[in-house]
Amino acid sequence: MSQHAEPSPGRPSHGGGDASWAQRSGDRTSGWVTGGVVFAGVLLLLTGALAVLQGIAAIAEDDVYARVGTYIYEMSLTGWGIVHVVLGALVFVTGYGLLKDMTWARMAGIVLASLSLIAQFLFLPYSPVWSVIMMAIDVFVIWALASRQDSSARA
Repeated sequence: MSQHAEPSPGRPSHGGGDASWAQRSGDRTSGWVTGGVVFAGVLLLLTGALAVLQGIAAIAEDDVYARVGTYIYEMSLTGWGIVHVVLGALVFVTGYGLLKDMTWARMAGIVLASLSLIAQFLFLPYSPVWSVIMMAIDVFVIWALASRQDSSARA
């Protein structure tokens, strides 16, 4: 009388090709992606609010920003301030929509994070360290939102 032990939920069987383990592994990956999307939503909220503040500081034309050399893409600080305020407000609203799991927010988040990445690249002479940090965050947000699969597409 032989006993056949079923694999435990956390361990694959030693026989080849256990489909249920592959599904559990996929669930773990989708958990990372779902967590990444929620984190991306929080990052969009925060970066939107910070971009608005960055824009307000640029519009005020204080001594907050100093040019670091010459740059081929020149715009006045007031112009950059308006760009950052408008883009930051849109990013903030999109982050809120993403946390509420609205369907439009995912594609809008990818587009706005891409625009933010370009704007931060062009803003490099005024705030180089902050711009590089924001570009890295934008790349993560784009990856997280592009990696998410709808439940109907997974089947």
